[in-house]
Amino acid sequence: MSVSRREFLGWGAAAAAGTALAPGIRLVELAMARSPDEAVSAARRWGLMIDAGKCAEGCTACVDACHEENGITSHGRPATDAQWIRKVTVTDSATGHSQSFPMMCQHCEHPPCVDVCPTGASFKRDDGIVLVDKHTCIGCRYCMMACPYKARSFVHEDITDQKAVNPRGKGCVESCTLCVHKVDRGDGTTACAEACEREGHRAILFGDLKDPDSEISRELRKYPSTQVRADLNLNTGVRYRNI
Repeated sequence: MSVSRREFLGWGAAAAAGTALAPGIRLVELAMARSPDEAVSAARRWGLMIDAGKCAEGCTACVDACHEENGITSHGRPATDAQWIRKVTVTDSATGHSQSFPMMCQHCEHPPCVDVCPTGASFKRDDGIVLVDKHTCIGCRYCMMACPYKARSFVHEDITDQKAVNPRGKGCVESCTLCVHKVDRGDGTTACAEACEREGHRAILFGDLKDPDSEISRELRKYPSTQVRADLNLNTGVRYRNI
């Protein structure tokens, strides 16, 4: 791609000003969103606990809810379609036992995607939520290569009918936001957790990992859990049980 210096500087100025990606909202405002009553701070760390033992094989309620909430539609490319959450199946080679569970951005304390991003588009909020600023994402996809969870997608197509709470753009990388818009307005849950509870499985629990009295903290204290690829020392915000 070849552009003039004037064009390049123009893009930078537009990004700094928070160019609108969708009617009524700018991504800069979304990324730096604040709840009405409390500023984002390191006093909280939002996360998920996923119980693979409760995750029903063949159930895609969490995936469907995520796509509906964030305006993600299929373009008929199963291998490379944008997907913020997906169901994976793992098999124990020694016993043949298989189980499935959801996989999404793990919202690491030390996110590799942030480390390799050349523009600062990948960033982590003080409350632990890892996001992508679409204004400064140049589509290099370094973050996709760095993510050990294959949790990021690249948008190949023009995006129409965007959700105001989550503007998306062609040529950008995106991933699970832990439903940051729901967090900031005080919903206290995510679309995937809500859907799983509606189905009666309750395999996904959302909450504040730093609050010792939160349900997620109590459950993590009560039963053993693990991180996927704990050997990488990323201190993920998503913990798994029964895998």
